[in-house]
Amino acid sequence: MTPEDEKVILGLVYNPSSQTRVGSADEVLRHFGTSDGCELGLTLLKEAAEDRDADGVELALIVSSEFGITTDYLDILVRLSSAEWHYMHEAVVSRLGQLRTSAAVDALYRATTWIPDYLDYDENRALATKAIWALGDTPGPEAEAALVRLRDSDSQIVRQGAEAQIERRQESHNAT
Repeated sequence: MTPEDEKVILGLVYNPSSQTRVGSADEVLRHFGTSDGCELGLTLLKEAAEDRDADGVELALIVSSEFGITTDYLDILVRLSSAEWHYMHEAVVSRLGQLRTSAAVDALYRATTWIPDYLDYDENRALATKAIWALGDTPGPEAEAALVRLRDSDSQIVRQGAEAQIERRQESHNAT
């Protein structure tokens, strides 16, 4: 990815101090010569993974946040969810959760039990919490079973999060 590519993508990021963005989705599409931002995000994510480019993963996830994702992202997101060479695991888990597919359950479960070195300081277990919420939003018995297993975790945060998601799922089920 060129410095100009990076600049255009970073223009999508909201600047809280000025309460604006410098760029737009249309500028990104024009710059990369495409009309399909979702496909662009997937292409950039695959290239970043192939190159083991941590910054590229972050930039591709910015693009995917702007243009959305489809189930075509599943395989690369699952691979990235356990790759140790980048630092965007929370965003990857969030995207997996957006897919709401049982095919992501194993990766999400692993994210509740694994702490990457760069997150070792995080006593609040943000990665695990995001993965637990994603499991809670994922329909099907596989996600339910993963949450039930997490109730036996050594981590109080994980146990409580799993219990809360199980209760939320039951309340949602009872309301229908």
